Amino acid sequence: MAHDRIVALDGPMNFRDVGGYQNAAGKTVKWNKIYRSDSLSSLTAKDQVKLAKLRVTVDCDLRSEYEKSSSPDNPWPEVEYVDLPIYSDGISDRQDNRVYRFLHHIPNMQNNFIGRIYQQTLLSSHSQEMFARVFAELLELPADEALVYHCSAGKDRTGMVSALILMALGIDDDTIARDYLLTNELYDFAVSRQLPSNDEITQMVSKMNVTKGEGIAIRGITETVRGGWGGFPTFFTKVLGFSAEDLAQLQRMYLE
Repeated sequence: MAHDRIVALDGPMNFRDVGGYQNAAGKTVKWNKIYRSDSLSSLTAKDQVKLAKLRVTVDCDLRSEYEKSSSPDNPWPEVEYVDLPIYSDGISDRQDNRVYRFLHHIPNMQNNFIGRIYQQTLLSSHSQEMFARVFAELLELPADEALVYHCSAGKDRTGMVSALILMALGIDDDTIARDYLLTNELYDFAVSRQLPSNDEITQMVSKMNVTKGEGIAIRGITETVRGGWGGFPTFFTKVLGFSAEDLAQLQRMYLE
């Protein structure tokens, strides 16, 4: 199968493969296994056929009840829909008190509004449950199938989930930030419907400044995990409720 970062669809503009990123150990995230996207309510019949051919069998919807009811996903053959609203309704939510004793290690995001939202979301018990369910779906995914997770624009909630998945697979912070910023670049192509080629994407990514503004916003996730829990493995086991073997299994499934 072709290794294209952007999956060209008639409806969604930000449906892309999370594969191809390399970690410090020289392992690469597998292509054609994990996808991220904007809203899937605009899928055409042709798009639905394409997703079925790509064997995307799990659709993790990260949006709120209002978003889902006003713009429901268009299902395609053999897909399982999973309702995973990342943001809490606030009724039964609480912050994770287990991290309070580490607060002096958590980066100060007071001057970065988006980064602060991401950090607060990471500390939310409700959001932690949703993050854990995404990982559970990944761990249960058959070898010949793929999964997509999405919100409305494919940036904030989708970006947070992407950051955690890529951290689990050992991808560095700068690469995670560039994957996050790629959404901004893609929407510049929305009017013309001319998606950039893989080479153009590579050039755009190489010029991205990850040291200011939105470039550091996603560190509200990566640096908070590292500062609050000492690294992703502890966050994965102590907060999301998995085992060290689960993390090893995830890496075996999605790295090559």
